[in-house]
Amino acid sequence: MASVSHGPVGYSSERPQWAEFLRIPEMWGSLGIVTIWLAVLFDAVYGPSFVSTSGGSLGSSTTIPSAVFVAFFAFLATAALAKYAFRRDEHS
Repeated sequence: MASVSHGPVGYSSERPQWAEFLRIPEMWGSLGIVTIWLAVLFDAVYGPSFVSTSGGSLGSSTTIPSAVFVAFFAFLATAALAKYAFRRDEHS
């Protein structure tokens, strides 16, 4: 009677290890986008406004929240980050 010896049984965890999560580009892309928009939120709540006054003390003034401009650049950053982080390699 012949028997075959096997190598040591490897440990197979049911859940992936924490270090494996660090290699997921979608996670980092999502975290980056959330951070960008949290910066817009905090600028909207605590940030200053751009004020333009014309005509001296009796003239008109215009007030624009700075979050409007920050949100524009956050949109551009979100688009660029999403394009990079969520791309699909065609060779995979």
